[in-house]
Amino acid sequence: MLTKRTSLKLAIALAALMVVGSAQAAEKLRLLTWSGYAPADVVAQFTKETGIEVEVTTSNNEEMISKLRATQGAGFDLAQPSQDRIAGPQAEFGIYKPLDMSKVKSDQFIGSMLEATKKNTTVDGKVYGVPHIWGTDGLVVNTKAAPKVADYNDLCDPALAGKTSFRAKRPALIAFAFANGMDPFAAYGDAKAYAALMDKVGAKLAECKKNVKFFWEGSDQLLNAVRSGEIVAAMAWDTGGWKLNADNPDMKFVAPKSGALGWVDTFAIPAKGRNDDAAYKWINFNMRPEIAAKVAAAAGNFTASNGADKLMEGKLKDQFAESFPKAAIDNIRWYPAVPAGLEEIEGKVLDRLKAGS
Repeated sequence: MLTKRTSLKLAIALAALMVVGSAQAAEKLRLLTWSGYAPADVVAQFTKETGIEVEVTTSNNEEMISKLRATQGAGFDLAQPSQDRIAGPQAEFGIYKPLDMSKVKSDQFIGSMLEATKKNTTVDGKVYGVPHIWGTDGLVVNTKAAPKVADYNDLCDPALAGKTSFRAKRPALIAFAFANGMDPFAAYGDAKAYAALMDKVGAKLAECKKNVKFFWEGSDQLLNAVRSGEIVAAMAWDTGGWKLNADNPDMKFVAPKSGALGWVDTFAIPAKGRNDDAAYKWINFNMRPEIAAKVAAAAGNFTASNGADKLMEGKLKDQFAESFPKAAIDNIRWYPAVPAGLEEIEGKVLDRLKAGS
């Protein structure tokens, strides 16, 4: 027969086991990321290896900032903003926490890309982001229907009226600035000069608007319109052009004469994330070459993982080589960190564009 003392010890031990079991069962990584960056097979392998469930919420830069700003950095354990969208929002809203680089396996990254991203995401001497997926904005073109499209301004050619598209987002403002002989990045440090530059770009886009069938929102919307022939040329990501090219060789991603816009999506930890340990495990897991190659194949872009390129499929390698000869690579306009306040200037220009005034 159990004594009272033995029964009490047993009850305490069982309760402790239940608490431990509940904590393990409940461990979760809440991930705020882009479509394609957390494929099901990769999530399943991570959960199998670590016991950590992954709750995936897909988003974009604007929504990530909005969600984290609304909660002061709560609600998610790991986010994937582009590297140029970290320093400004962090300085303005404090929505991220500094990374502990001792917990990041730096040797798994392409060294130059890791250092560049660390530099671009440093605020007050602290690093807030490391690189994951990178790619470019440029032109997706039906080369049979629109053979002369070689730069962003060509989307405004009257011959293509009603058959072109771009997103009413900041990349269009940046792209058309470069295409019209302006350097928006050089004006980042002067808000007044930047506002004047953006007004000029906004006027150009307003003129071009009659050519635009619609401002595309989701990639599926655009790709379907290009496949059907409704759209023959658009400003879009390289991955979209390569997906179309896989089915139709007339569809190509073209690096514009004025330069493709280069972006890097990162890993950043929200200020009030609850599971930093799981976040670091996910980062290190994803940067293993064999895992990174799977994610890159799902996303359709390249990765900052050192060695993953050797595991990529041949088709993507071939498409990249066709779209980006050395001169086009050298001409990529890499997004620098966006200073606080500039997106408000851009937002007003884009609001006027969408409103039609």
